[in-house]
Amino acid sequence: QVQLVESGGGLVQAGGSLRLSCTASVGTFSKSAMGWFRQAPEKEREFVAAVNWNGRNAYYGDSVKGRFTISRDNAKNTVFLQLNNLKGEDTAVYFCAADRGTGGSWYVPVQQDRYNYWGQGTQVTVSS
Repeated sequence: QVQLVESGGGLVQAGGSLRLSCTASVGTFSKSAMGWFRQAPEKEREFVAAVNWNGRNAYYGDSVKGRFTISRDNAKNTVFLQLNNLKGEDTAVYFCAADRGTGGSWYVPVQQDRYNYWGQGTQVTVSS
């Protein structure tokens, strides 16, 4: 069973930056595609970014393109999400997710139901 633990959330002013981290408990992380999703109050959880197993293929949600960057360090079992130029509408709980690592080399799932393991989430609040 993979456990994911997010960290790095907090309160930041609009235009500021944060770096979220998600660390996995087991070594199969290096084979897994990893994703970040977020859920704002009274809204559906939405896709933010995802990266394939080696970090060379990534996708982003339209609302974060050019502002957020996903990366990973397999030696540390950790995936990162750099959040720049934050806006009020970025306020949400951010979740990381991992799949089982059975996809192809370039596989980057963007749908929530393609992920098998989820973290508990970290709150990001952007003040205007």
